[in-house]
Amino acid sequence: MTDQPIPAPAVTDAFGTGVPGIHSPHSPRPSSNDELRQALSRVRTEVGKAVVGQDGAVTGLMVALLARGHVLLEGVPGVAKTLLVRSLSAALSLDTKRVQFTPDLMPGDVTGSLIYDARSGEFQFRDGPVFTNILLADEINRTPPKTQSALLEAMEERQVSVDGVSRPLPDPFLVAATMNPIEYEGTYTLPEAQLDRFLLKLTLEIPGREAEIAVLERHAAGFNPRDLAAAGVTPVLDARQLHEAQAAVAAVRATPDVLAYAVDLSRATRQSPSVKLGVSPRGSTALLASAKAWAWLNGFDWITPDHIQAMVLPVLRHRIQLRPEAELEGVSVDTILRGILAQVQVPI
Repeated sequence: MTDQPIPAPAVTDAFGTGVPGIHSPHSPRPSSNDELRQALSRVRTEVGKAVVGQDGAVTGLMVALLARGHVLLEGVPGVAKTLLVRSLSAALSLDTKRVQFTPDLMPGDVTGSLIYDARSGEFQFRDGPVFTNILLADEINRTPPKTQSALLEAMEERQVSVDGVSRPLPDPFLVAATMNPIEYEGTYTLPEAQLDRFLLKLTLEIPGREAEIAVLERHAAGFNPRDLAAAGVTPVLDARQLHEAQAAVAAVRATPDVLAYAVDLSRATRQSPSVKLGVSPRGSTALLASAKAWAWLNGFDWITPDHIQAMVLPVLRHRIQLRPEAELEGVSVDTILRGILAQVQVPI
């Protein structure tokens, strides 16, 4: 199997396109699938009041919410990673907390800890910031692995265990972690076990010239990124509506041929000569879950191979380890995945 660049299929990344819907602030309270999609479209409109040129990342965050997954946002400083998550949180009627990950952050600072109560003479558990609906883990790679591991149980089991007692986290629960790919001083590599728990890895690029001009025009008009309310960002979706949409996504069907196609794509990563560690079965299930969310957002009640192809890059790119010689040759994970998409037989 070759790892040389191959022209990508027509659909390789879902997040360059928009989600269909009617941007109407006066739509009725969603009850049907179409109305739920309209509500999610309004979320995009609200986020767009604060963030310019990152529509694909907004779509990725909504896919993760619908699929009950977590998102790793990677990009150079200044591409609105933190602002994007804050704006999404402002557009949802959900509890949100932010943690700035630093080298001195301790696990208890994230999960919570036992505090001695002098009045009762007993230890009481004090919730940490992880007890929320959306946790913004800012610069997650700046904290040591010991603290990073505090999120493992929360992300997978959606609970926190302290002193032998397991405490469930709120539902819905999403971790949106940001990471700077160019700074290595004072950073720690995310362990494979933690990377595998992120449903998607989204890469935020520098916006185009017109989008950057639009950013400056907003700032020239007085836009303050620290005051989203003044920018007009308001909640348009609540937890009940999100649960309805998640239930609708879970009901999206997949034929045996499409399931086999998803497995074949994952298995092909393990056979690539440039790959040291390929996609695990957890990656296959993540590919299915995200494809169901993408299919539902586009008005489908079933998954097609196109939906699988659209999610391959954001779902699998962080689950693959390259061999050192491949890295020296400049082979990228995205190139390998595009080659696999071109080579694995698509079911008719």
